[in-house]
Amino acid sequence: MNGVPKLDLKLLRRARIGTFFRPSQLEPLGIDYDELRRLVKRGTVERLGRGLYRLADAEPSEHYTLAAVCARVPKSIVCLLSALSVHEIGTQLSHEIWLAVPHKADRPRVPGIKVRLVRFSGAAWSYGTQRTEFEGVPARITSPARTIVDCFRFERLIGREAALEALYDGLRRRKVSTDALMRALDVLPSRRLRAALETMAP
Repeated sequence: MNGVPKLDLKLLRRARIGTFFRPSQLEPLGIDYDELRRLVKRGTVERLGRGLYRLADAEPSEHYTLAAVCARVPKSIVCLLSALSVHEIGTQLSHEIWLAVPHKADRPRVPGIKVRLVRFSGAAWSYGTQRTEFEGVPARITSPARTIVDCFRFERLIGREAALEALYDGLRRRKVSTDALMRALDVLPSRRLRAALETMAP
């Protein structure tokens, strides 16, 4: 196709397109669906599912799996243990991606990746979330303070020790402040976190 720019990593990075992308993201580059099909046939691009593609030779980063999940489930929020890892709070490691979806949303399908799902609604869906990206994939993630509050709200899922570690490490490393946690508690109450903060007060 004459006049169509060659799809390569440099071009996509300049256009802020990451490892995973959708056809609509290529339109500003002058690459239409027919050209995308040829790229798939040549092996430059891999089709992962309906409307989702991947650069075949892209080098995976530490957030590659997060990018894959967020690309497949765009209306989601990275939360709990996965958010702690991104924010570098605590030492908890998880072999699952912790993801929040709207309360009434269908359960997303992410073949080949273990996803631990929670459901948010109302203020829990909107408060204390941040926009970010993984491998160029737009995503949302709970803020450090919101993540720690959630660790206590969902303590039954992650465990008491993990929640306390997140609190102490977040404060010690100045990832969060007591004021930020108290503001979050005004919106999303947790008696256990409030009690833990009271025991730490001078």
